[in-house]
Amino acid sequence: MSRRILVVCPSWVGDVVMATPALRLLRDHQPGAFIGALVRPGLDALLDGCELIDEFHIDRPTGVLGPKRVAWKLRPRQYDAAILFTNSFSSALIARIAGVGERFGYIRDARGSLLTGGIRPHRNGRDWRVTPAVDYYWRLVSSYLGEGQETAPNDERVALATTPPQDAAASDMLPRAGLVPTDRYAVLIPGASKEAKRWPAERFSAIADHLIREHGLRAIVSGSPAERGVCERVIASAEEPVASLVGLGGDLGSLKAIIRGCSILVCNDTGPRHIGAAFGVPTVALFGPTDHRWTTLRGVANQRLVLADPSLPASESANDHPTRCAITRIETDRVIGAVESLFGDLAG
Repeated sequence: MSRRILVVCPSWVGDVVMATPALRLLRDHQPGAFIGALVRPGLDALLDGCELIDEFHIDRPTGVLGPKRVAWKLRPRQYDAAILFTNSFSSALIARIAGVGERFGYIRDARGSLLTGGIRPHRNGRDWRVTPAVDYYWRLVSSYLGEGQETAPNDERVALATTPPQDAAASDMLPRAGLVPTDRYAVLIPGASKEAKRWPAERFSAIADHLIREHGLRAIVSGSPAERGVCERVIASAEEPVASLVGLGGDLGSLKAIIRGCSILVCNDTGPRHIGAAFGVPTVALFGPTDHRWTTLRGVANQRLVLADPSLPASESANDHPTRCAITRIETDRVIGAVESLFGDLAG
């Protein structure tokens, strides 16, 4: 009888993408296993098409009774094992209530008693060691499989795929945003999960103007409904016409297809950067005040990372220096320089 394995996926777009090498490792080493994934709403579209997951359980354990409600939905699937990519106490509790016999995850956040096996994350003294998320998830799955590899191999890249319906949705959205099929376009993502991670909107406008004037591209801004305001500020501040995907009814599936087809992606430290990496899209990503090493991606040649303070010593974390590493310290000229460097390499 084949194994039934539940993976509790991360809650953020970028982390789900960075977990794909670990998911591929699990699939390759458990070829006959049935692999289910518990994901928050919307993230199923991100992984759809990758053939890494056999069934998605789409839910979020909100409220005091949330873990119990989610667990009872999972219980009929009779999973043999659960691998917890999330660090939360609630994810371990869900697996326990769902009757999953083996519960494997990082031993942290006071949940050790709910796990039947696991490993401890690395520390530097009292602080967590800066560890790329790709390696964090890879180490967990590798330990579960009994291999104990600390880091993913250099040739293990994040990867996504699109489905025909997702491609069709993207093809429908672009004309509604004002583009024609022959348009080459750039995607700009001015939003982020936290205000401190957002580069000023008027500077994104300057980048849009540069891409339009110097490279003949159409510029498109994209963001969640909550990011409509910052997207509108980019459009209002730009001297050239900028299109918008906000409000057109897309999801992460259509966004994947749109990013895959763009000539360049310019974004803050946010999930779409990882979507771009998964498809090999030329990308300029802006970092501040978060430390870029948490999201290190190997084997990605056509990305440029622009750091708020590139002179920060490697022994320090940008997360600990919110003023010194404020994203507002990134000048527009540095981003234009990164764009030109990237286009220059592609032309060569």
